[in-house]
Amino acid sequence: MRVTKLFLLTTLIISGAALMGCTKKAESNKNADPAKKTLTYSRSQGPYTVLFENAIKPILEEKGYSLKGYDYSELALADDAVNGGDVDFNVEQHTAYAQNYNKGNNGHLVPITPIPTVPASMFSSHYKSADEIKNIKKPKVAVPNDPANTARAYVLLQKIGWITLRENVNLSTVTSEDIASNPYNIQFTEMKSLNIPQVQDDFDFVIITGSIVYNAGIDASTALAKEDVLPHLILQVVVREDNVNSQWAKDLVAAYHSAEFKAYLEKTNYENGLFWVPKEYEFN
Repeated sequence: MRVTKLFLLTTLIISGAALMGCTKKAESNKNADPAKKTLTYSRSQGPYTVLFENAIKPILEEKGYSLKGYDYSELALADDAVNGGDVDFNVEQHTAYAQNYNKGNNGHLVPITPIPTVPASMFSSHYKSADEIKNIKKPKVAVPNDPANTARAYVLLQKIGWITLRENVNLSTVTSEDIASNPYNIQFTEMKSLNIPQVQDDFDFVIITGSIVYNAGIDASTALAKEDVLPHLILQVVVREDNVNSQWAKDLVAAYHSAEFKAYLEKTNYENGLFWVPKEYEFN
């Protein structure tokens, strides 16, 4: 009898402890800082931080948020900061880049809304039209060497008829090995995206991604060709997975889809034509 009572008492203690643990865990999840009003984000010199700080930040501040930006020299470091919880979000990458980061770093980054995107474009210091390639012997073309942007470059060159890619190739993972035909005998050089504007004069044509076009002070209207922005290349607001359903993340998404932001975008993009605009941002 004493053994039975002891067993029951032990069971009650264990069950009570487990229940308390579950209750505390539930309370912890339920109260995961729902009133958080101080947000941190990674900053860069690109157009997306500028767009955020000029148009989105004031909207969030009107909702009572306080925001602080931290500068990172490379996007990979900015992603480390989001993934590690040092900052709450960034606005500098497309889905393809975030997926590559997660795969290579056991990351937990999640895009939560598309944002206006500067397309990759082709420029030349020597020619006024893409058609002039017909008159160039072994034209030299510089393209980015990071996987996502390498693919963008070759897809753009197929769009304008300079190369043909293998049939049924995955457009998000295209490499030089996927070029099925190169009728103009183009000599490709793959290099770090940041370096391409500095050596533009050494090539007949160069492919430069959007944020670098902006940072280099290149007039986007001088582009000889622009990519059709594919879904996986649209820029995104990115947060860590455990913050996706937070109130501040929802308010951040709402700010990007607000009437105030659309009005700002309609005015500024009409003036400079820098951004490709997702359909949900367009005015009828």
